[in-house]
Amino acid sequence: MMGNTYLQVRLEVQGMTCTGCEEHVEQALKSIGAVAAAANFRRNEATFQVSSSEAIEAAKQAIEKIGYHPGDAQILNEPKRSVSNTATMSNEDYEYDLLIIGSGGAAFSAAIQAVGRGAKVVMIERGIIGGTCVNIGCVPSKTMLRAGEINHLAHRNPFQGLQTSADPVNLKQLIEQKNQLVADLRQQKYVDLIAEYGFTLIHGEARFLDPQTVEVEGRQMTAKHFLIATGASPYIPEIPGLADIDYLTSTTALELQEVPKRLAVIGSGYIAMELGQLFRNLGSDVTLMQRSNRVLKSYDPEVSEAITQALTDQGIHMLTGVTFHKVEQQEHVKRVYVTANGSEQMIEADQILVAAGRQSNTKSLNLEAADVKIGERGEIVVDQTLCTTNPRIYAAGDVTMGPQFVYVAAYEGALVVENTIGGANKKLDLRTVPGVTFTNPSIATVGLTEEQAKADGFEVLTSVLPLDAVPRALVNRETTGVFKLVADAKTRKVLGAHIVAENAGDVIYAATLIIKFGLTIEDLRETLAPYLTMAEGIKLASLTFDRDVSKLSCCAG
Repeated sequence: MMGNTYLQVRLEVQGMTCTGCEEHVEQALKSIGAVAAAANFRRNEATFQVSSSEAIEAAKQAIEKIGYHPGDAQILNEPKRSVSNTATMSNEDYEYDLLIIGSGGAAFSAAIQAVGRGAKVVMIERGIIGGTCVNIGCVPSKTMLRAGEINHLAHRNPFQGLQTSADPVNLKQLIEQKNQLVADLRQQKYVDLIAEYGFTLIHGEARFLDPQTVEVEGRQMTAKHFLIATGASPYIPEIPGLADIDYLTSTTALELQEVPKRLAVIGSGYIAMELGQLFRNLGSDVTLMQRSNRVLKSYDPEVSEAITQALTDQGIHMLTGVTFHKVEQQEHVKRVYVTANGSEQMIEADQILVAAGRQSNTKSLNLEAADVKIGERGEIVVDQTLCTTNPRIYAAGDVTMGPQFVYVAAYEGALVVENTIGGANKKLDLRTVPGVTFTNPSIATVGLTEEQAKADGFEVLTSVLPLDAVPRALVNRETTGVFKLVADAKTRKVLGAHIVAENAGDVIYAATLIIKFGLTIEDLRETLAPYLTMAEGIKLASLTFDRDVSKLSCCAG
């Protein structure tokens, strides 16, 4: 398609049920001359580039001919330029091979990979180097969560005969220790690597002037390829009065110097639950408020039920089905007025934490000038190669509103380099992404839920193992939780694993490998699981598909 105007298209395609279906659709698209064709059976869509609107109709006919059902087509860009104008510059026409905006997990992964391929790389950062994870996300929150767990156990351990206690929490000292850990890791894992790998870092606000030029503090720079990896920040819902009070976000909550006596949390996703439990463990009276009728509504119901029971048993107040009316503050007291399950309530608190989701950091980039399309949630729209509607510009990490994990961002950053500097056309594969919520008990999932598997056309088998059937949980005297496996009834391959248990995050990697490499229920049953480990729960859950494990002796298979 060199020298021709092009249309980048997203086409609805019904009837795909597996990766083989994806390959058939992609071949059909290539047969009519489409390029960059990528199908996704989970999203029921295909993306591709063609030279004319007539070619879109030809694409639909080709897909229909092989037995799938094309639907609406969405043109993701305006045909303002030719590919030859934006993708075939000579080395003398641009200053850098790769210009990266952002300095988090996706950005550093891409920079390291690109330098390794001999590319000239520049990274632009307007704030603190290292992005969300090391500075205000994973690292600070998880070290504080561990502190909260220890304080909780000191006050309330499950063993008779142990007399434990704890003095009041010195939150200021905990925060200082947390900040030192963050500073050390930021230096070691980010700042020091700039000199180690030899790419350029420029501090300043990046702004696109046109599809191939960025301005930073008055300096204009061009690049053969761009990567936008600017991450995301807390989303603030439009609740009357909220903007007029001093509320907390996930960032500012981890800088408090005193433990609030009462904490009201707007939201009950993973951030809300982690930080809500943290402050409960440090001594706060905590109320979680959720608009949906159950927490973690996209998870299996057994997971939602188990974590709701655990948090409730620990003294956290859970309100679901909430409609928020207004928020107000009088002196130091804040009030949230809601209707919860048909009942009007007023929640008083010393602090309000807003943890209602995340939004992409794109407002200052002037993406319209770069011909980069933004989605309905403010996310940068990318195809399965992570290319935006400008073939020179890619995006990775939280800014695309995909799975909000630093390991996904790092994987995506490396993939961008393969597809730009490396000249590949590799597709993003997020079919087996493990996710962990670091509550106690923790929540870990990978693969399909039961509902998702049925929606994808599978005949489903499920196994639900309560945690009190796992010997490790019994000896720990912490038995609130569940193991759930989802399998294909025809092939008996495991499609999903969902766990609520202590150390569930450590167990889920085994389940990730099980699903990625297509192991069956019988494969799991034939393995040896070490006794008195939480990972044994996977083996026991495999037996539970058609046996009652409560009737088995220890270690019996």
